[in-house]
Amino acid sequence: MVSSEIESYIKFTKINSGDSIKIEQQYVKLREGQNKIMTFSYKAPIFEMIEFERFFEDTPTSERINVDIGGTGDIGAQFRGIIEGKEKNYSQNIDHKILLLEEYKCPSKEDLKKIKPTSHFVKRVIKDN
Repeated sequence: MVSSEIESYIKFTKINSGDSIKIEQQYVKLREGQNKIMTFSYKAPIFEMIEFERFFEDTPTSERINVDIGGTGDIGAQFRGIIEGKEKNYSQNIDHKILLLEEYKCPSKEDLKKIKPTSHFVKRVIKDN
């Protein structure tokens, strides 16, 4: 039987390593900004924030990540970074971070044709004496 209920978590999975982390939706506000950037404003207890920061600690920019919001299915994204939240008027056990992800789009054949080459291979001609 298929469940139609939306789960109470957001799951982030690194494509390359398969590592994943779940965070509670109640602590997250999601916004879509310009240039296909998604921001996850995460305000949570410090012990949960430490685990969140460790998960993304050594993640290189542009690493592929799947995001599953409430068990509704994976959305492809690229990691862009974590920044400090502006608001700091919380109790001592709450922290605020903002996760930046960019929508992942696999280039179409037409897009690939428009890419300019960055270098040209020139075949070296060897002359026989």
